[in-house]
Amino acid sequence: MTAADSTPAERLHAVRTRIAHAAAAAGRTPAAVQLLAVSKTFDAAAIRAMAACGQREFGENYAQEALEKQAALHDLPLVWHFIGPIQRNKTRAIAEHFSWVHSVDRLQIAERLSDQRPAGLPPLQTCIEVNVSGEASKGGVAPIELPALADAVSKLPQLRLRGLMAIPAPTADAAAQRAAFRRVRELFDDLNARGHALDTLSMGMSGDLEAAILESATIVRVGTALFGERTRYA
Repeated sequence: MTAADSTPAERLHAVRTRIAHAAAAAGRTPAAVQLLAVSKTFDAAAIRAMAACGQREFGENYAQEALEKQAALHDLPLVWHFIGPIQRNKTRAIAEHFSWVHSVDRLQIAERLSDQRPAGLPPLQTCIEVNVSGEASKGGVAPIELPALADAVSKLPQLRLRGLMAIPAPTADAAAQRAAFRRVRELFDDLNARGHALDTLSMGMSGDLEAAILESATIVRVGTALFGERTRYA
């Protein structure tokens, strides 16, 4: 049964079952892995349908698109994560309207987010995106530059540094998937050994969430397996 042939409840159950099986294989509890539903390009009605099944955490890549959905869904107790590339002119919207940001990869953006986070809101929960595969087409800080950036971000008053996010180069090879995610985990462990108190590894998507969970992912970002194939791209 494809996503197009199934209901939101069935798709959500299928993904949660995959998470539970992967967690068991890793000797972890399913509760240790949070499911983030990636709703970019899908409308507010699709999010509302998924929320009706019990999903509360949603990830968006484009600030303006997300703000429109947030306005349409303001009656629901949802938690919004920004997971896409961050443009300078979008930092205020992100700082004001999101609980989490996963894609900080340079200090200037982090400083703007901290400066623009309203004083009445809790600190913005923040992950640093690391370019673990060295792909020129992707964002993320180079691993060698990560410690200095983490030190600087951790000092910003309106941000709380929680961990790392990564999107490794796509591959169908399970061993290669695990190797990339293992590298992210090693960088995470190194930062904690340097005195950071990180607790979040945002890695793994529809096609490789099992490998990510085996390598200690605490958040998996799933779009296609929950909402189906995207019919438009922004």
